[in-house]
Amino acid sequence: MVTPTELNILVDTGSSNFAVAAAPHPFITHYFNTALSSSYQLTGRTVAVRYTQGNWEGELGIDRVSIPKGPNGTAVINIAAILSSEGFFLPKVNWQGILGLAYPMLARPDASVEPFFDSVVQQLGIPDVFSLQMCGAGLSASSTDDPAGGSLILGGAEPTLYRGPVWYTPIVEEWYYQVEVLKLEVGDQNLDLDCREYNMDKAIVDSGTTLLRLPINVFSAVVGAITRSSLIQEFSSGFWDGSKLACWMKGETPWRFFPKLSIYLRATNTSQSFRITILPQLYIQAVTDVDSPLDCFRFGLSSSTNGLVIGATVMEGFYVVFDRVQRRLGFALSNCAVNGGVALSEIAGPFSAADVASDCSSGAPKEPLLWVISYALMAVCGAVLVVLLLLLVLPCRRRDRFGEITDESSLVRHRIK
Repeated sequence: MVTPTELNILVDTGSSNFAVAAAPHPFITHYFNTALSSSYQLTGRTVAVRYTQGNWEGELGIDRVSIPKGPNGTAVINIAAILSSEGFFLPKVNWQGILGLAYPMLARPDASVEPFFDSVVQQLGIPDVFSLQMCGAGLSASSTDDPAGGSLILGGAEPTLYRGPVWYTPIVEEWYYQVEVLKLEVGDQNLDLDCREYNMDKAIVDSGTTLLRLPINVFSAVVGAITRSSLIQEFSSGFWDGSKLACWMKGETPWRFFPKLSIYLRATNTSQSFRITILPQLYIQAVTDVDSPLDCFRFGLSSSTNGLVIGATVMEGFYVVFDRVQRRLGFALSNCAVNGGVALSEIAGPFSAADVASDCSSGAPKEPLLWVISYALMAVCGAVLVVLLLLLVLPCRRRDRFGEITDESSLVRHRIK
């Protein structure tokens, strides 16, 4: 009997494929050799996913999977065997695959590929709920000596991993875990933007994205507010756009110079909201592997052309419950978001939502519509000559077989973007 393969897998709530390395690669130490598996079966379908930074291609198969310290039993699930990749596996990062936990709409090559968690729920009979604790606070985003850890709980939540109540916000649409952001504050200053700005074209919770990514107008407003409130008046623009680090003398921490950041989410009582807050220790992030006599830090926010993404920068402050049964996401204070006895996150509420629009998530067309249009145009490209005349008016924008997940959902926890 062949010994089961044990792999370290990156948990990603912003995609829906379970994909593992199935061929040698210079940056990984081991992989799933499908030829040695007596249970792995090919489906005859190929699959490929492209991210802004990195992509992979492979073949789709099915196999039996068991989860250490998870639900009892084994489940037959879809596995994408990664045969080639570019910019996906990185040096000194100790994982060999990715576990997409979003909804079937994001699965590749199409929604008929049942995601891992959907299969586990149906076959093992556990509740359609999972929860995630990401413990990386105070660590370098590229450190491997003491890598970020955490806990993934399938079937519910684990009360010992968080403190205080769980605050819930509705899932607006079941593709990504889309939520509704009502406003942002820098320190105690409300940005005073139209709430639709925060949700254009979506606002999602994505553990596979490292930073807090904000629409361009929102990002500019946040940087401006931080600059005005910071005790440091002169700051290189390269720090804000991620092209430069900011460094201080060894042993000196910069967090006292920066304000808290707060995000207001609509509550399940839609006339109310609650506020999640991160301290500067979570978004002014130490980078320890820089060849410098100084202590250097990077900015944990970036601009986005594809909506607002609550990534690891924020999620590390909270225990997040993905309650798919009641179509809601819960936030509680994470027990590991503490550094030197100081809590790095806060939750408060409820607050009245009367000062914002009743629907902040309406705006630009959703991506699924664009996918339908693009795939339809692909079909048109292969049609007869008469149909090709239509392309003079509707040119074919081929998405090929690569399905773009987000503009920078690299799904790499240790990537510096």
